[in-house]
Amino acid sequence: MIGRLCLCSLLLLTACRREPPSGPLRVSVIGPALAAGAVPAAATGPLPAPAATLIAATGQGLLRFDAAGQIIPGLAERWAVSDDGRSLLFRLGEVDQPRAAPAIAAQLRAAIAPASRNPLKPLLGAITQIEAVTPQVIDIELAAPRPNLLPLFAQPALAAPCRAGGPFALLRLDAGVALLRQKPPRDADPDEPGPAPTRVALRGEPAARAVARFQLGRGDLVLGGGFADLPIARAATMAAGALRVDPVAGLFGLAFEARATGFTAAAAHRRALAMAIDRARIARLVAPPGWTPIEAILPRGTPEIATPVQPGWQDMPLDARRAAARALLAGAPAAPVRVALPDGPGARLLFALLADDWRRIGVAAVAVPEGAPAELRLIDEVAPADTAAFYLRRFACERGTACTEPADTLLIAARYAETLDERSVLLTQADALIEATAPFIALGPPIRWSLVAPGLDRFRDSPRGLHPLDELRSPAR
Repeated sequence: MIGRLCLCSLLLLTACRREPPSGPLRVSVIGPALAAGAVPAAATGPLPAPAATLIAATGQGLLRFDAAGQIIPGLAERWAVSDDGRSLLFRLGEVDQPRAAPAIAAQLRAAIAPASRNPLKPLLGAITQIEAVTPQVIDIELAAPRPNLLPLFAQPALAAPCRAGGPFALLRLDAGVALLRQKPPRDADPDEPGPAPTRVALRGEPAARAVARFQLGRGDLVLGGGFADLPIARAATMAAGALRVDPVAGLFGLAFEARATGFTAAAAHRRALAMAIDRARIARLVAPPGWTPIEAILPRGTPEIATPVQPGWQDMPLDARRAAARALLAGAPAAPVRVALPDGPGARLLFALLADDWRRIGVAAVAVPEGAPAELRLIDEVAPADTAAFYLRRFACERGTACTEPADTLLIAARYAETLDERSVLLTQADALIEATAPFIALGPPIRWSLVAPGLDRFRDSPRGLHPLDELRSPAR
């Protein structure tokens, strides 16, 4: 009810005059409210966006991303890769914990432990050992070279809770609002006046409330927007350029459940559903300007695979694709296909378009909540690093999607490949097998948006979809 009222207010109100904030920067992150314990000792499961933002501000990984998505020092002030690519050495900067390296090494080991549900764990399987070789140096040994592994150590899911680590101190967390104060630089001269420290009031809240707060001039930044709530931001009246879209890569589409029965148990029928979709219409009605549809699991230009496999129907006209899809489905059972999607107006619009596309080939569709039994389930994940393994391992049999065991065997072999060329060959073969299995209906890259007040002059659109709170505006003296 609150969401509907907020959305109605957006449609009725004109943009309010926004004055430069004299107090803390008011930042809303779309997602569940922050609560005590929002900063866990280690990320052993998926992190809601508000918690991940708080962790990135008050904790820190060995590395971190700057506003433009580039790797910069975090807890580690220097790092090096061995000549054979099998060892990563991180030297910590100044921290006020005498056993910082052992504590961080233990936290990283917990993230890759068998019982861990850390979202990055499937991409860290090449790690064979994590040791603190001195109080300030961490050595990470790999089974084989992994040049694309470093960005993972900048992700919030691998951030270490360290008092000297994050750029902000958490002053208090009350009524769902975390009040943060920026720490002075490590090399700051205590006798010299420096810039006034940035303060941030951070909260997690539903999209309609966050957008209404921003539109009324009571918020300075909204983070964590996705396709499901993009129509709420579009309905608001605000200054030109306030809506920003990150150029992220990743997986956005529908995965077939491994347990699915009926006509979706056949790869040919799964392929027919993918062929029938009018992705250009989705781009016009659901996505922001500049969004480009994708038909394959791997986007072109992904490192490690020179030429990802593309569906054989990719270049067929839409009418011809639908005719071929009807032929593939001839004689298939007529039971409706259940599609699990998140809540939100963008998700409802996407489902309406999909249902209309499938109706044209004789398939009925039913929308169900995210956690309900379904034949198809939305995947909406930003790639944490530029690696083909992120895309392909998402369709390993252990992930619960339609899969093929030979592809799993190739993925395991690629993990331990002695050379990068051998790894590329194995991943390319796995890509071909996974494409033939048709476990996924690719739609395009994920959609991530923010609302940014004019005074945040250092905000940058990020290919990682992450925005450090200490790089939002130029410091005031």
